[in-house]
Amino acid sequence: MRVVVQRSKAASVTVEGKQIGSIPFGLVLLVGITHADSEKDIQWMADKLAGLRIFEDEEGKMNDDITQVGGSILSISQFTLYGDCRKGRRPNFMQAARPDQAEKLYEQFNALLRSKGLNVETGQFGAMMDVQLTNDGPVTLVIDSAE
Repeated sequence: MRVVVQRSKAASVTVEGKQIGSIPFGLVLLVGITHADSEKDIQWMADKLAGLRIFEDEEGKMNDDITQVGGSILSISQFTLYGDCRKGRRPNFMQAARPDQAEKLYEQFNALLRSKGLNVETGQFGAMMDVQLTNDGPVTLVIDSAE
């Protein structure tokens, strides 16, 4: 599992001209699932993200997590995170999970985040989406699940 985490001042996702999710501030997650991922991977990632200290405290140091600042999450499925561009000019997506497996794990991942008391908005799995965000910092991290 691979997640690109972007701290955001505001974010939204639109499908076919209709906004289907938005957050006032928090984290935008671009979520990639590979065929080897399991429930153990999504649990690890949900725990990691819920406790990730990337928000400033009163002293301006990155010491607070999303729950401490009352932020929300915009979670977007992103199979292209597993695009391999080492050969040729066209990405190879063989490492991305098949849609049926990926969608199931993606939905479980979002449910785990919600079970931690987080407000989670999502895009639409498999759809062409327009994602808008104001990156705060900018702070952007790439997190791969523990193996």
